[in-house]
Amino acid sequence: MPAHVQPVFLLASADASLLALMEPVFLGAGARVQVVLSAQAVPAALAGARASSLILLDPELPGMSTGQLLAAVRSQFESPRLPIILIARGVTQEWIDRLADGAIDDLIPRSAEPNYWQLRLDLVLRHQRMAHELETLRDAALRNAQLDRLTGVYNREAMLAALFRETDRAQRAQCELCLVLFDIDDFGHWNSRLGADACDDLLCQVAGRTAALLRSYDVLGRPGLDEFLIALPSCSAANALTLTERLRIAVFSAPFLVAGESIRLSACFGIAAGHGRSPVVVLREAEKALQWAKASGPESIQCFGSPPLPLPSPVTFFSASSGDELLAW
Repeated sequence: MPAHVQPVFLLASADASLLALMEPVFLGAGARVQVVLSAQAVPAALAGARASSLILLDPELPGMSTGQLLAAVRSQFESPRLPIILIARGVTQEWIDRLADGAIDDLIPRSAEPNYWQLRLDLVLRHQRMAHELETLRDAALRNAQLDRLTGVYNREAMLAALFRETDRAQRAQCELCLVLFDIDDFGHWNSRLGADACDDLLCQVAGRTAALLRSYDVLGRPGLDEFLIALPSCSAANALTLTERLRIAVFSAPFLVAGESIRLSACFGIAAGHGRSPVVVLREAEKALQWAKASGPESIQCFGSPPLPLPSPVTFFSASSGDELLAW
């Protein structure tokens, strides 16, 4: 919780004198206080206002045992963890055990002075902020480990893991899963001519244009230097072919502006349908279909299971932007 946000304390107690006793503490902390009078009301209060910073729990709260209430709160707020401070008349072995096993985060005697209360609350809130920041950093590190550093799409390892997840989901839902693998034509030429930085820019633009055409639950990854892989859940082979035609036109028909030049790229595409099989097998079929497409020439699309198109004769064309003579199929 950021330091500038007003803390919200949930006081779970039916003892009116306890609220009066702790009023100076709440004022000193600048906190907003919500009071519940029974154990059954605690989960409902938390569900209705999830901005609570911590819970101050009176073990004499009626409705259920403290152990049952702690279990209910922890199951409701497993992550992010909500700090629980027990307000005890005395320190017993039971409460010490609860503190040791993490069921509660602090144990403060009811008779403690307001200054002591303020100090302990500040410590709990500071620990909560640090734990939240650590969790945020850990999540960011995990996401970064899954993403291609250049384009921001999934890297090869994360993409393979996603394929297994999507295959499991497709098997449970008894729906189709198709893969589209495409490779930019003659990318080595542009890398030699424009340099690595400009080609990095080209790859980022290709990834951005491709992602813009996909559904929110489609998965896009970059398994190789100039290769991109798309997983299409709930998509038949015919629909995958239609989407691939759109990709060929929408992504590659418009020129790419990089290093002060207008570059025309093309790509070849391989399509394979899952039919509930291992994603490793389907990926190999997509790679085979891509090989057929490359053999057929630039901007070719091939579906695994369909006979590959015959190999055409090579033709020569000129690049409008560079004047270089390029040999293409």
